Amino acid sequence: MNCQQLLALLNEYVDGTIDPGICAEFETHLAGCNPCQVVVDNIRKTITLYKAGQPYELPAEFRHRLHYVLRERWKEVHSSAKRS
Repeated sequence: MNCQQLLALLNEYVDGTIDPGICAEFETHLAGCNPCQVVVDNIRKTITLYKAGQPYELPAEFRHRLHYVLRERWKEVHSSAKRS
């Protein structure tokens, strides 16, 4: 198994729905491939954080900047759609 094949099966692996025979190949590749280990670890951590369901309050300045950028982007997209 190579990295591309591993990435294609990643969702099934994380969900625990991957075929056991393929799972062994997956884990063999994973044992020897640090970049793939990092990807799988990050996905596991993301899922764990998501399942914990703890909201994170964005800093006020960041939240204001984010809203501004989103509003401006929305205006760009919708004003160009009107001209078409």
